[in-house]
Amino acid sequence: MPLHMQFGTDDLLRCRFAISPLCQTHEAVRTLRRTERHGYHLPWLRRVREALAGLDLSELWLLMPGRGGYTPDFLGPPPEVPYASFEDELARMRATDPAAARRELVLSLECTTGAAGSARGRAMLDDPAGAVQRLADVTEAAWRALVEPDWPRLRALLEADIAYRSRQLAEGGLERLFADLRPALRWTDSTLTIRNSVVPAQTQDLDGRGVLLMPSVFVWPDVISGFAPPWQPTVIYPARGVGGLWREPDAVTADALVRLLGASRAAILSGLEEPASTTALAARHRLAPSSVSAHLAVLRAAGLLSSRRQGHQVLYERTPLGMALVGGG
Repeated sequence: MPLHMQFGTDDLLRCRFAISPLCQTHEAVRTLRRTERHGYHLPWLRRVREALAGLDLSELWLLMPGRGGYTPDFLGPPPEVPYASFEDELARMRATDPAAARRELVLSLECTTGAAGSARGRAMLDDPAGAVQRLADVTEAAWRALVEPDWPRLRALLEADIAYRSRQLAEGGLERLFADLRPALRWTDSTLTIRNSVVPAQTQDLDGRGVLLMPSVFVWPDVISGFAPPWQPTVIYPARGVGGLWREPDAVTADALVRLLGASRAAILSGLEEPASTTALAARHRLAPSSVSAHLAVLRAAGLLSSRRQGHQVLYERTPLGMALVGGG
């Protein structure tokens, strides 16, 4: 169902990005049960299977209803800083006011038939302060088992996405930024429309609060939006490059890439960990600039690279397809 976020002048000045390990943890828990999300994460799902045997996630899952349902905002409030630590976010969650927690618990439990009257549901409503602490304990255990071992890799992907989106915002404003996230997001007449939002159709006046944009490793194919006042309106969207996240390059993959693309093109594509210019790539690979330019043109035409101008240079970087190919996809 579409959600229409209406921007005023002040909202345009209050758009920001952030990374939330707490949000990633809850989306990882949600992904375990949502088979439509499994395609990109099968290697991770196989790897965490043993760790899941020691986790009781039933209370968290009770508060994660299906599409269109409400999950309590206090479980993962919008971070106040761009790069919060998990420990700081968890401490903020533990400090939730019990009365506010109970209001959100009621709204969430009402989304699932029989949840409020179940033993777990009644226990949460009777003792919201205790429920907050138990949910925080479960969240911490889920973080340790499901996310923390891979956090450097996940954070690198999320940081790369924010760097890319920030350049888009600087070069072309919100129109350029949201255009790259189509068809899920559409920017028209100072209104951001989220077409596959999991909330009911509605129009939301941002009222000067702006929007927090958070990339997520686990949220694909959804775009999640929401957070009722007093929280800042937030859009959680799939990060670029998720398709190659869990694929490890090996000798067989490298050899296959050479056979597919040729030695020089394979080396250029594999070596583009960061955006680079033709001149820099020519020096790095000891090739003539004209040869590198020809290779880049082929890789770009195949959809493996994208290019952008920065000052007097044109920088090349891998697309999600290029990332997946290098990663063994």
